[in-house]
Amino acid sequence: MAYDIDPELAAALAAMPKGPNGAMLDFSDIPAFRARMEAAGAQLPAPAPDPRVKIETLSIPREDGTALDVVMFHPGGIDRPRPSLLYFHAGGQVLGSAHDRASHAYAATMALRLDIVLAVVDYRLAPETRAPGAAEDGYLAFTHLTEHATEHGIAPDRIGLAGASGGGAPATATALMLRDRGDGRPRLLSLNYPMLDNRNETPSSHEIVDLGIYDRRENTYAWAAVLGDRAGAPDVHPYSAPGRATDVTGLPDTFIAVAQYDVFRDENIDFARRLIAAGVPVDLHLYAHAYHAWDIFAPNSALARTFEQTWYDYLRRHLHG
Repeated sequence: MAYDIDPELAAALAAMPKGPNGAMLDFSDIPAFRARMEAAGAQLPAPAPDPRVKIETLSIPREDGTALDVVMFHPGGIDRPRPSLLYFHAGGQVLGSAHDRASHAYAATMALRLDIVLAVVDYRLAPETRAPGAAEDGYLAFTHLTEHATEHGIAPDRIGLAGASGGGAPATATALMLRDRGDGRPRLLSLNYPMLDNRNETPSSHEIVDLGIYDRRENTYAWAAVLGDRAGAPDVHPYSAPGRATDVTGLPDTFIAVAQYDVFRDENIDFARRLIAAGVPVDLHLYAHAYHAWDIFAPNSALARTFEQTWYDYLRRHLHG
């Protein structure tokens, strides 16, 4: 289909490096693609850490004896309890790390501008760990921060959940787990163009096939890695694909932002509709002429600045208000 993309975003898209498949991503061989990404990243200088932000890593023991890392970004000293945002990074649930130094500047900026403790979950990736492993990591991180809030300078009743793209799945599934298990209520659920539903049956999932950022092909490969032999099953549990939840009552106030030219557009809008019908307060934002993760790929564009102001205002109101 023809994509009527905002000129600033179109220029950023044209400048992005593409692989032999014509796209930024290639999930047909995830280990090989990770290796290429790591090699390319090693050639780039990591931004200098902001001295105003203290960065530390929590290692939380899992029941199996392994440890879950949560990278904490604290703006200043622990002089008073601050709200916190438990953040799940992007990457289709198969890429990325909370230890990625290139993303630390982004996280530090959020912590400073929002005056919060930003806690980035180094959740387990697929295919090595199938769903709902990543969501169980989120549940463990949230309950740990709640129980140990004082020592981390966190207000225990002001901890929100946030996920971008692939991180939207474990963030939302964590919210469902907390509701079902009765182990605390997040202050909010913030979802930027989230990956929620493995079925790929919506109109947008069939429209976005050749944009070259995150298209139907990559989404299909990613869900196959996340679910394994359950990828085509009719009864995937919502902890593994939260867009399939039929009961969304009791979830926290939710923010959802998505682009017009995004494979996730329609599943995100459908999820917002179901939340509203269940009585959950929802802020839904659809950005015309934009593509998936436009704020990351074209951060200086007018559309990115507009989105950031809207998103940050929402987070401030719900975390501090």
